[in-house]
Amino acid sequence: MLMNRDQSVLLVVDIQERLLPHIHEGQAVLDNAVWLVKVAQRLGVPVMVSEQYPKGIGPTVAVLRGLTFPESIAEKLHFSCVAATCLDRLPGSDRPQVVVAGTESHVCVLQTVLDLRGQGREVFVVAEAVGSRRPSDKELALARMRSHGIHIVSREMVAFEWLKQAGTEEFREVSRQFLK
Repeated sequence: MLMNRDQSVLLVVDIQERLLPHIHEGQAVLDNAVWLVKVAQRLGVPVMVSEQYPKGIGPTVAVLRGLTFPESIAEKLHFSCVAATCLDRLPGSDRPQVVVAGTESHVCVLQTVLDLRGQGREVFVVAEAVGSRRPSDKELALARMRSHGIHIVSREMVAFEWLKQAGTEEFREVSRQFLK
């Protein structure tokens, strides 16, 4: 039940230019997603990004887009990334553990993680890296996810489980850079 970096992929769902300003505590959601992407990249965990109807909602915010490769970004119209089959061609899509950040918690994130769970994947939603326009929608989404076997975790839980142990040069470097 621990997250394993060799089995994990990080999925960032729909953190887009025209949606983010309307997300409750949107800057914190973005900052935590950026932190996760950087930790994932440092530890060799693939990163996938989805964009919901970018013609209308805009592309992924610039800071995230700048951290990821274009071939790691998939457009979709379905709310669920799984229903849209947009993840299948992305690096890391075959990994059994999916760590999820993004917006909106009660729409695209919820539908995606329930579908991932339905595929038999282990799914970990990073509580401080997901958001909705209304806090109550986020709370309801996290409760529903939990009731369906989705693991609700913190960003530090992700980093420490991917690291597995202290005392290594890798741990010291990640600790200095990310775990201050």
